[in-house]
Amino acid sequence: MTPSTVNRPTGMAAFWIVWVGQLVSLLGTGMTNFAITIWAFQITGRATDLALIMVFFQVPLLIISPFVGVWVDKFDRKLMMMLSDLAAGIVTIIMFTLYSLDLLQVWHLFIAASINGLFQAFQWPAYSAALSVMIPKEQYVRANSMLEIAGPGSNILAPALAGAVIGGAVAVGLDGIALVFMIDIVTFTAAIGTLLFVYIPNPDRTADAAKVEGQNILRQAAYGFQYIFERPPLLAVQTVFLVGNLFSMMGIAVLAPMILARSGSSEIILGTVQSIIAVGAVVGGLIVGAWGGFQRRIYGVLIGWIITFMGSVVVALGRPDGLWIIFWYLGAFFFFFSAPLINGSNQAIWQSKIPPDLQGRVFSARRLIAWLATPIAGLIAGPLADFVLEPAMQPGGALSPIFGAVLGTGPGAGMALLMLITAMFGILVGVVGLTLPLVRNVEDLLPDHGQDAKAPPPAEEQVETAPEPAVS
Repeated sequence: MTPSTVNRPTGMAAFWIVWVGQLVSLLGTGMTNFAITIWAFQITGRATDLALIMVFFQVPLLIISPFVGVWVDKFDRKLMMMLSDLAAGIVTIIMFTLYSLDLLQVWHLFIAASINGLFQAFQWPAYSAALSVMIPKEQYVRANSMLEIAGPGSNILAPALAGAVIGGAVAVGLDGIALVFMIDIVTFTAAIGTLLFVYIPNPDRTADAAKVEGQNILRQAAYGFQYIFERPPLLAVQTVFLVGNLFSMMGIAVLAPMILARSGSSEIILGTVQSIIAVGAVVGGLIVGAWGGFQRRIYGVLIGWIITFMGSVVVALGRPDGLWIIFWYLGAFFFFFSAPLINGSNQAIWQSKIPPDLQGRVFSARRLIAWLATPIAGLIAGPLADFVLEPAMQPGGALSPIFGAVLGTGPGAGMALLMLITAMFGILVGVVGLTLPLVRNVEDLLPDHGQDAKAPPPAEEQVETAPEPAVS
């Protein structure tokens, strides 16, 4: 540590400062997204334009992710995080300027989403890799669980605050959307300011990283995938996560249309369910943050998946008739309650096992693999619900005599059945993971970074697994 960094906050103190800055920034971003959604729908009256904004955000992010991992490992992690925040702030300033001049068009939002997607690709791998050298390993689960609640926390507050700002501004003759833009511009400075204030060390260079850096950019980008595939325990854990994501995203894909179909398009019920989901994630994050998670972190991943899908089962059983509606609210709470436990525990495993100077590449590869579940889930869930299960769960349908007594029949019942089926398979994923030594013993089969020897599994859980292969 140089003299210029001695007086800067480090460790968990630095983490909390950065976390607060990111939370404030996310709150401002959430308010802007809410305001832009209102503005765009008022202009076009079409849901397609809003869906396209997400497409324009995700596609550039996924395409650039493997290369981002190389740059995150090569350059200063704090600089990468600041670059992401700065780009988002500049895009907001440009949109605010266009809006103020009455020049903003919907297609501008597509360009803005693409730019944000490109630079947002830096944020998660840089932030995750920075944590590995900022804080002690025993704090990984706690810190990652707190990161998990920042998004849901802002999702709870941002719409209400944006609505209050817009409504209050209109009441006094001001432009509420312009005011929300200005608030977002102020909040993004909080993220950059907190990063400037703290000390985030860069990792020491390892021999593996030195060998990789001598290769061309494509080989360096592919190394994250190579690293995972050469380590069967990590590949097994990532496979569990991919399959769990697939079933979870299939349930999420039909959640909103199921509730709308079964409730007569009640926006109030849907909004309540979505708010309870966010509250569940925040409460779960606070509990894990105070508790620290399971000592064996893989249990947090697998048991967390089981809790999540049990919540999904309860949601599938819900209906707007009488007390059945409680199932929606109770299940929604537990649907995301364990997300901080799952993601925080999983992230802690990877942060412990991957050398910090390789984490950008490996984490970018992880994200690309995991996010493949999203489009696949949408392609499967939509047609399966619309053309197979919905007709089969109408009165007199092929499956209504079997499942009708439990799920009811009529609009939305087929989607409820799909949610129930995916939930049962999801629970099976967690249970099978607990029985597979390659998954259950991942923390024993692979050494933490910086360790030369592999710790043996517990005596009662010895497995015949080859030693960790050397990286070629």
